[in-house]
Amino acid sequence: MFKVKHSDLQRELFGLKFENPVGLAAGFDKNAVLYNELANFGFGFIEIGTVTPKAQDGNPKKRLFRLKEDNGLINRMGFNNAGLEAVIKQLKRNKKQLIIGGNIGKNTATSPDQYTEDYATCFKALHPYVDYFVLNVSCPNVGSHAKLNDKEYLEELIAEMKRINRTFELQKPILLKIAPDLNTNQLDEIIELIVQTNIAGVIASNTSISRSELKTSKEALAAIGNGGLSGKPLKSKSTEVIRYLSKQSNKAFPIIGVGGIHSAEDALEKIDAGADLLQIYTGFVYEGPALIKRINRALLKRTKSV
Repeated sequence: MFKVKHSDLQRELFGLKFENPVGLAAGFDKNAVLYNELANFGFGFIEIGTVTPKAQDGNPKKRLFRLKEDNGLINRMGFNNAGLEAVIKQLKRNKKQLIIGGNIGKNTATSPDQYTEDYATCFKALHPYVDYFVLNVSCPNVGSHAKLNDKEYLEELIAEMKRINRTFELQKPILLKIAPDLNTNQLDEIIELIVQTNIAGVIASNTSISRSELKTSKEALAAIGNGGLSGKPLKSKSTEVIRYLSKQSNKAFPIIGVGGIHSAEDALEKIDAGADLLQIYTGFVYEGPALIKRINRALLKRTKSV
């Protein structure tokens, strides 16, 4: 019903063959319980997580808010997940029908000197079960993130993940998920980091802490409080980040574009900006599974008209 199959939709990136370029972003199937069911909606890949070593409840509820006037969401979930052991149990139980990415992070209670250990624990344990890894260093909802924005620390973190990767016969692609609120100097550092470390690519972008140009009233936003903004209000900002990374790096690495994709036109805009693959989340919530079909049909129509 929702699937669009055609060889022109297939993509080969970082050693993986994607049936189509439309994926589900992390945060929807946190605990790897729905990926095969979600595959029936026509996704080309699904990212589970964010997974942390230990189970954690995340932030107190209420923590997810719809901005109906803006077609957006604000969340401060805080990496709520069932923990590494439970996720692996699910992955063992349900043979995957499509490419699965593993989005990994640290536990909220972890001290800064143990951050790398948390990522390493997840990386080692999930390695046999996922097709690629995403180092989530940009979520605004888990606190203590100053270190994760430091280029020197990120170099250390990536070096350790690469070292662990080499201990396996089949190495898995490693990507970095970045925030949309970075300035050009910070984006230049990200480009330098990815080129220097030679990781597989970048996911642009995570949720935003900005509240500019929203239709939702300031009073309503104040009542909601902190959290990451996603959905339609993020579209332009994430697209500009993609465009900057692609242009300034001379397309030196693959980019997975995510943020504010609510229509086929939004998706094509991301592709034109330099995205190689796409992910949706809030658009999936607002528009439903037909959005995947509309995007894939638009991509197919474009290839046939070239």
